[in-house]
Amino acid sequence: MSNTASASRKILVTSALPYANGSIHLGHLLEYIQTDIWVRFQKSRGHECHYVCADDAHGTAIMLRAEQEGISAEALIERVSKEHQADFATFGVAFDNYHSTHSEENRYFSELIYTRLRDRGHIATRDIEQMYDPVKGLFLADRFIKGTCPRCKTRDQYGDNCEACGATYTPAELIDPVSAISGATPEVRSSTHYFFKLPDFADFLKDWTRGGHVQIQIGNKLQEWFESGLNEWDISRDAPYFGFEIPDAPGKYFYVWLDAPIGYLASFKHLCDRIGIDFDSYWKKDSEAEIYHFIGKDIVYFHALFWPAMLHGADFRTPTAVNCHGFVTVNGAKMSKSRGTFIKAATYAEHLNPEYLRYYFAAKLTSRVDDLDLNLEDFAARVNADLVGKVVNIASRCAGFVKKLGDGRLTAHCAEPELLARFIAAGDAIAEDFETREFGRAVRKIMELADEANTYIADKEPWVLAKQEGREREVLEICSVGINLFRQLMVYLAPVVPAMAEQARRFLELSSLDWHSRHEVLLDHAIAKFKPLMTRVERDRIDAMIEASKEDLVEEQKLKEAVKGPLADDPIAEQIAFDDFAKVDLRIARIAKAEYVEGADKLLQLTLDLGGESRNVFAGIRSAYAPEALEGRLTVMVANLAPRKMRFGVSEGMVLAAGNDEGIYLLSPDSGAEPGQRVR
Repeated sequence: MSNTASASRKILVTSALPYANGSIHLGHLLEYIQTDIWVRFQKSRGHECHYVCADDAHGTAIMLRAEQEGISAEALIERVSKEHQADFATFGVAFDNYHSTHSEENRYFSELIYTRLRDRGHIATRDIEQMYDPVKGLFLADRFIKGTCPRCKTRDQYGDNCEACGATYTPAELIDPVSAISGATPEVRSSTHYFFKLPDFADFLKDWTRGGHVQIQIGNKLQEWFESGLNEWDISRDAPYFGFEIPDAPGKYFYVWLDAPIGYLASFKHLCDRIGIDFDSYWKKDSEAEIYHFIGKDIVYFHALFWPAMLHGADFRTPTAVNCHGFVTVNGAKMSKSRGTFIKAATYAEHLNPEYLRYYFAAKLTSRVDDLDLNLEDFAARVNADLVGKVVNIASRCAGFVKKLGDGRLTAHCAEPELLARFIAAGDAIAEDFETREFGRAVRKIMELADEANTYIADKEPWVLAKQEGREREVLEICSVGINLFRQLMVYLAPVVPAMAEQARRFLELSSLDWHSRHEVLLDHAIAKFKPLMTRVERDRIDAMIEASKEDLVEEQKLKEAVKGPLADDPIAEQIAFDDFAKVDLRIARIAKAEYVEGADKLLQLTLDLGGESRNVFAGIRSAYAPEALEGRLTVMVANLAPRKMRFGVSEGMVLAAGNDEGIYLLSPDSGAEPGQRVR
């Protein structure tokens, strides 16, 4: 949605809720920085804009971690919340309210939405069979069951997918299955579960997802879910579970993904009660307020299908837009703990200025769902060239002359009114770019202005004129223009680098750098003594950060061993003869289509193009890749593997991937390979 008109708007903005079971890292920060820039821009324009978030604090994982640490779940989430909020503050992410899903507001809205859906016939119950840990006394999700793969006999595999051979199966098919929590042999038990009848809202969702509420790429992707048919959504979990008990259902708890998005309402209600905002004026069905969610592409299904359906069915308004972004890669590859590129927010901040990252992310962000690569060499070069070499350079070149020749006061008239007018007028197009989340385009325009300002100063050469007798007034006029141009740039950059902008505001002795303030030319205006606003990115600091991130991994491994004991040695693969290996037909394949497999935590369904032939393959790579990131990519597959019937369909081959403790990595051929070619 684009709206850069001057009329004041009422806007509520949220980012996805970070899970209260881990630290904030650079992959998370992309989203919060993107959102914060957009919110700061809206506030700078004078709109009533509120930014709320919360910790996602429920679920089995949090319950188990708290037990592992010997503390209560409440104590764990309180500690993690403080850590999260400290990290966000360090990176200038300024929430108007930060709350928790483990709150009375969230309990109230979860129960309200559920009972409204239930009373209108949108909740169903039925019995399902699950693995049960008789020692811990809880039902086990597939990821909490391990055993030997029934196909390749590799040990220590999860309950739905083998990372060694790619086979999929049910936990009941595992050889010698054990609970990953207690080590006990699980039992199959039946339990009644509660389901949200998502198919009831199919027609509504078809219209909603095509109504400008999601990006075109996301809307196209969501259509595939309608084509395959929407399924009912399991919204309950059995006790013991850390969460909210379902009304009139003793021992049954809301699944964490039901109350997580409701946390947006809860956090906003907490803000409303704290400062006196009318909650209903934002969330009632006929509200004219605007509500925007910023999320990663991996949780689109929950936010663009379940969430609007739940809101609509419970008589709340739906979001104005759900804005999705891609993932962060570092130096062209997935973030890696062993390479030191899986970087925690706190580790980064120990070595580098957080505003460097805010600027670099902004310079590369678009309104699309593309992944963003943090290339560390480009990162240093761009920050040094743009912020230090261009923007700060303008002020540092001019401030000394103003202090010396004008006693710290700018001239009473502008020597270049047309130049300054162009800078002021450029704000309209830059505002449009910020509004539409085209931050990279906005930054390019700002840097073009910075180039123009530097060119003006370089051409005028005030440092040369200052040495010539009687030209002091001319020097002061040139530098007064330079300071005015610098001020314009800082107005435009303030949403991106707020800490630097605040230093600039104090240097300029202004009460505000809000968007409208750019129209007021600084004439006969006093400025303070100039202090460096930003220093250069030093490569040794980047190297130190990477080394520190590797040390973080070592500490994590020590913690794991202290909790779980030494890891068992990996089994040595049985040797095979060359003739056996020669039977394997490896082919280049292009991933024509990739999609999630409903009901499987680890699988993606791939349609592979072998150059005139198409194959359907299920691959256990969901944790590492979003489907849209795979489409069009070349990979290697075993083409002569016998078809295998699974509960999700028939798999007609296997793609090759490598795996370690950090994740799974799909094998890809070098450029020049073509689908169907045999790998030799």
